[in-house]
Amino acid sequence: MRTSLARGALLGLGLWAGMAPAEEAGTVRAKGDLAKGYCERVRGTAKAEAALELAPEVFASVGAVNAGDAVGGSDETPLGAPKLRVTAGVGYDFVGLYRGHTRRSRAEAECRRYQALAALQSAVEQGSRLGEAAALDARARALATSLPRAEELVAQLRDDLRDGGATLEELNAVQVRLDHLRSLARDTAQARERLALEPALPEGQTLGMLLSAFESADDQVEVLSGGLRTAGAWRLSVRGGYDEVFDVDQSTPLFGQLTLGYNLGNLWQGRANTQAREGRRLESRDAVDGAPRRVRQLLGELRITEQSERQRLGEVSALVSDLQGQLREVEQLQTRQVRRFRDYLLLELARLQAEQAYLGAHLETLRTLLGEAAP
Repeated sequence: MRTSLARGALLGLGLWAGMAPAEEAGTVRAKGDLAKGYCERVRGTAKAEAALELAPEVFASVGAVNAGDAVGGSDETPLGAPKLRVTAGVGYDFVGLYRGHTRRSRAEAECRRYQALAALQSAVEQGSRLGEAAALDARARALATSLPRAEELVAQLRDDLRDGGATLEELNAVQVRLDHLRSLARDTAQARERLALEPALPEGQTLGMLLSAFESADDQVEVLSGGLRTAGAWRLSVRGGYDEVFDVDQSTPLFGQLTLGYNLGNLWQGRANTQAREGRRLESRDAVDGAPRRVRQLLGELRITEQSERQRLGEVSALVSDLQGQLREVEQLQTRQVRRFRDYLLLELARLQAEQAYLGAHLETLRTLLGEAAP
């Protein structure tokens, strides 16, 4: 009977420990998530700790007891010779249910906290380049459209130079503008490649939302930690099993025990937990080298950039409109001098349109990051 009881308890514990951790296997983040390793570690640690909290305890002991104590233990009862005693059973602390599930919940909160922190740190590292990817893409598209036309203009001007229809000064002036466009295209491509190496922020998330997500998850971690500290004051356990003293008459060699314990120190824990929660909030917010503080500074810098680029976009848009109007006028004239002036206008317009595309896309991204509505 003792062997069967021990085998059954150990088998049940082994099956539970092997199956329980599989519940959250599908919650792992995408492959490119910077927080994946951290989340895997804290989840695995929490599951290992929760396994001990949620599972029952099996125990067994073998020893010798005084036969008199085993029979009744009164002063009139002779002690007698020591007798062999075997005890085996199962115990369970119901408070462990709360502690086990709270440890897993805290691991999820720590994962969310780290994910938000990773995004905030990425934003801080990018600094003024934050949100530039879409702007560079827009500039690249504008240049991809205008560069072939610029190449054709220069090739045509070379032909005119051989035929005597253009001067060397005119060719050099156009080639210089074409070189500026090529250089801008190369710089844009290099900047896009460098940005591709950096982690991107979650789509549709403003910096304010990421900051709130970090602060919320960080507060939740402290709340759950406080709950675990409070749970340490309570104990509600049940123990039962087989208890036999050999060579002593026992009608039923079984035992059962229900224990309720409370540590009076819990009376002072509430205020201390509140103090710890408020202290953690202030620490996260005001840490000199902390991401939240640096993100708030970055938000101020991005607002300044947004205002400056909005003003510059207005100026560039006005120039583009003016040049487009001039082009419509000179297209009606067919003299050689007018055609050369048209070529200059087309190349300058290409440069301004690339800048206009960059500023427009960058402003839209900045407004999204700042949580501002488009005017």
